[in-house]
Amino acid sequence: MTNTTILDDVERRKAVLEKLKAGLIQRLNLPQTVDQIDDDTPLFGSGLRLDSVDATEVFVLLDESFGIRVSEGDEPSYLRSINTLASFILERTKDA
Repeated sequence: MTNTTILDDVERRKAVLEKLKAGLIQRLNLPQTVDQIDDDTPLFGSGLRLDSVDATEVFVLLDESFGIRVSEGDEPSYLRSINTLASFILERTKDA
């Protein structure tokens, strides 16, 4: 992997994280700003405190903003944090 490829991957991840945070804030009416949400913030529990209804909105966000359809066979661990969700998005869109 070249330095240019690594830098491209870093920039792509930053862009996904920002778009993801902004989408969550807008779709779920969260009080935080993009800068106030840490990349390792849990989506559920003590983090953003999302619930099962919010999870449905996350699935809609993935479809509308990133073109990703979640299936029942997907391992739900991608919903652990902002970072794990970003990794899921990057993996699903790497050839796009």
